Amino acid sequence: MKILGISSGTLNGANDSMCKEGLMGAQEAGAEIEFINLHKLDIKHCTGCIACVKSIMSGRGRTCALKDDFLWLLDKMLDADGILMVSPIFENGVPGIVHTVCDRFGPSMDRGNLVIADMLSKEHGGPGVDPRLLQDKVISFMAVGGSDWGSLVQMDHGMVAMSPMWKIIDNDKFQWSKTILMDDKALARAHQIGINLAKAAANIPEAEWMGPAGVCPHCHTNNFYINPGTTHAICGLCGMEGELEVKDGAIVINYPKEQYEMAHDTMSGKMMHGKDIQENEGRLADLQKNSAEFKARKAKYKDFIKPSVPERA
Repeated sequence: MKILGISSGTLNGANDSMCKEGLMGAQEAGAEIEFINLHKLDIKHCTGCIACVKSIMSGRGRTCALKDDFLWLLDKMLDADGILMVSPIFENGVPGIVHTVCDRFGPSMDRGNLVIADMLSKEHGGPGVDPRLLQDKVISFMAVGGSDWGSLVQMDHGMVAMSPMWKIIDNDKFQWSKTILMDDKALARAHQIGINLAKAAANIPEAEWMGPAGVCPHCHTNNFYINPGTTHAICGLCGMEGELEVKDGAIVINYPKEQYEMAHDTMSGKMMHGKDIQENEGRLADLQKNSAEFKARKAKYKDFIKPSVPERA
């Protein structure tokens, strides 16, 4: 059993220390551990070229047009049974490098796409996708902030687990944390998060959420989009749609039963989403191939103005 700790904070800073405290807890619970600081890696921003999903769907395995350290990082993540991701809070959410890792997962890390790609490959006599991509995994998050701002960070972290359908065990945040290394209660919580993760990784089929209940009864996020002038609420993480109700002085979300089949982190929801994407991609491909008007409109914007770039020696 292996637990991989990933920090996106200053090297040897408080964020690294909280990640290592969690890893100490995981090691105490019997896990082999490894630690990575993202700032030691060269990870470029995703350009949205979708080369990764094209290669997956064509049976050529997962490739990427960008040549950097991301595939090395992904290998480390896929080889682990559990991942502990610890991030500093930047302006309410996670830092850009965590968003970039999430972006680089791309559609080729979506469990629904992977199931389809595996099936297509095997139907044509291929080996299927890398089996590690289809393995269940557990993941926990900690966010470490220097103030009381952090209303988006737990949802940002949850997005990392969304595409691959990794099971979230804990998703916690620590505020006013400049002196957190002297806060024994916070350190004990980080240690326990590591223990919880290792125990979950030892029995992934039975692993369950161990953090406090969130407003969303499905994914436990507290972030919702409320349609103006209505009680209609959409979970910002799993996308389920329900109605707001005040019960015993507290706001609750009531979901119709069918919404649980449409959640973004369920296989049924991913298949519905995949079908929608397939239809949209088909319409685009038809326009690119057969529509002179589409080609003319695209050329208009391409030729209108070129991007400015700095002068380089």
